Amino acid sequence: MSDTAIEFIYLSEPDMIRAGVTNMAECVDTMSEMLVDFKRGDYRMAGVENDLHGAQIYFPKESPFAGMPLDGPDRRFMAMPAYLGGSFQMAGCKWYGSNVENRKRGLPRSILMFTLNDKDTGAPLAHMSANLLSAYRTGAIPGVGARHLAREDARVVGIAGPGPMNRTSLEALIAVRPGIDTIKVFGRSQGSIDAFAAWAQEKFPQLTSIEQVGSLQGAVEGCDIVSIAIPSPSGSENYPYVADEWVKPGALILCSAHLALEESLIRRARHVADARGIYQAWASEIPGLAHETVGIWGMHLVDRVRDGRMTPEQFEDLGEIIEGDTPGRRSDDEVFVYSVGGMPVEDVAWATKVYRNAVRDGIGQKLKLWDAPALA
Repeated sequence: MSDTAIEFIYLSEPDMIRAGVTNMAECVDTMSEMLVDFKRGDYRMAGVENDLHGAQIYFPKESPFAGMPLDGPDRRFMAMPAYLGGSFQMAGCKWYGSNVENRKRGLPRSILMFTLNDKDTGAPLAHMSANLLSAYRTGAIPGVGARHLAREDARVVGIAGPGPMNRTSLEALIAVRPGIDTIKVFGRSQGSIDAFAAWAQEKFPQLTSIEQVGSLQGAVEGCDIVSIAIPSPSGSENYPYVADEWVKPGALILCSAHLALEESLIRRARHVADARGIYQAWASEIPGLAHETVGIWGMHLVDRVRDGRMTPEQFEDLGEIIEGDTPGRRSDDEVFVYSVGGMPVEDVAWATKVYRNAVRDGIGQKLKLWDAPALA
């Protein structure tokens, strides 16, 4: 090719699978590396402070314009750009549209694509299907938390919210704690519970027990790890509530959606975020109590530090624990609450690994942008 020619590869969902997008053990390692880069500041995301989640298109409840989409559950388009340094040295952007009505057509709620770009020229390197990319990087973040915060002898996992997020979270938990043999599942619909149980038994034949429980309490009591992913309306009165007496000594509570905790539990637990800075950035844009608007547990921690109920040192960052700046688990009885948010740099990290696998193995379809640009 000439010096001006640009080619990139297109990776369909089957291509992504062949290139390793569902390799959870590798994804957990990649997310661990990414969190250290994030903690060191070797990244950029949107906004002047470099910490915005992305840019979102909202739709009105009513419109005088024929054909304009109207507001509805998960009805949006969003762009999530980022740059990540370290061993990645890549820029990229996830773009997706979301509409809960998709499920009636047999489609995912959100349909995602990701473009990976050369950090210097901006040229596209790959354009790839991103539903699995996003799902696995999201599930891997709880796995990184469990690697550093869960007891090594963890066996019993409570699943609250048996949807796609907790499927990949369970994959990551078993990747780092292979002794897990018992699952307790709580959900809002029998169909989702049955589907989760059937999937888990097929995916992990080593499991000796998959038990349906009738309440969140049942999914917490007696569990070494609890993964809570139950989306709820804004307002702490609507969030899943966990009482202190339900939580066994040494437990790890993972929060990938909304959460409220009894005050005595807040006081006895250590609180760790995947990336503390992202919650602080989100909260800076929200007037009043941030947790009342965004129910992720890290937002509650921001509120507590702001009003003096918690010292800044009590709001811990997983990157600091990974690097050894802060100790991880110090005793078998320590209880941890771990907040999982989600950031565009996660997509860049996992997309880079999968892209490099694809290049190495000759996976994907080469597409040409141009031999020479018409305008330069």
